Amino acid sequence: MAIRVYHRDEALVRLPMIARDARLVVWPGVGAISANMNYVLMQPGEANVPHRHQVSEDTIVIFAGEGTITNLDSGTTHPFAAGQVVHVPMGVQHQVRANRGSAIESVGGPCPADLAGLRAAGVLGEDAVPREGNA
Repeated sequence: MAIRVYHRDEALVRLPMIARDARLVVWPGVGAISANMNYVLMQPGEANVPHRHQVSEDTIVIFAGEGTITNLDSGTTHPFAAGQVVHVPMGVQHQVRANRGSAIESVGGPCPADLAGLRAAGVLGEDAVPREGNA
């Protein structure tokens, strides 16, 4: 077991369903057991594909910009801005949208990692499972 340091600019796997510039930094594809940390730069007016994480909580730290997150199950929309943290409980269908005049820079993601979602996005093989000792 070893400590590793990652840089967002070296993350090669992208998830366009999140944003045009959504990078998987720490995730099962690099050997993480349950951790998931994405770097996202969402352009003004951009929104991600509505989605839910059946067995994961989604937590997002907003470093820059302003936007909204909509709970598509209840129809409620919550504004957020730099310095805030957005938390989505497991199973809630949601969508993040950057305000028209503001790009959003954030890190976070579903934890534990959403293996079914990663497989559906085509970035994790059907038989791939995180292995202990690789993180």
